[in-house]
Amino acid sequence: MASVQKEIIIDADPATVWAIISDFTDGPVRMAPGFVTDCQVEEPDIRVVTFANGAVLRERLIALDDEQRRLVFSIIGDTMQPTHDNASMQVLPHEDARTRFVWIHDVQPDELTIQMGAGMDQGMSIFKQTVESASEHLG
Repeated sequence: MASVQKEIIIDADPATVWAIISDFTDGPVRMAPGFVTDCQVEEPDIRVVTFANGAVLRERLIALDDEQRRLVFSIIGDTMQPTHDNASMQVLPHEDARTRFVWIHDVQPDELTIQMGAGMDQGMSIFKQTVESASEHLG
């Protein structure tokens, strides 16, 4: 099994970042508007995320831990069909009221790490810009 781990520092308060990540229903669209075009919840623990490039991911909520600011989910199908996937997103405090955002995917087959890594990089870049821009307007 292969893993992809990405981290980024966001110039925003961890509570602000967690409010987006912990929103299972609308979080993906709020995180990366334009890159993610839609998110629909089918069951309380299953969402369908649609991307601008036409990719559609069906994701199952595994855990949502407000105390640790950690979301765990699994891609269970649609246009990407891993034989196994476990993903976590965690929001951690960083110096000067900033946020360290950590996103990890453990996936099989291993070849999916290339596609996932590229998508994670793009999504995180948009997320950083979106949150920092909103924080600048508020501050």
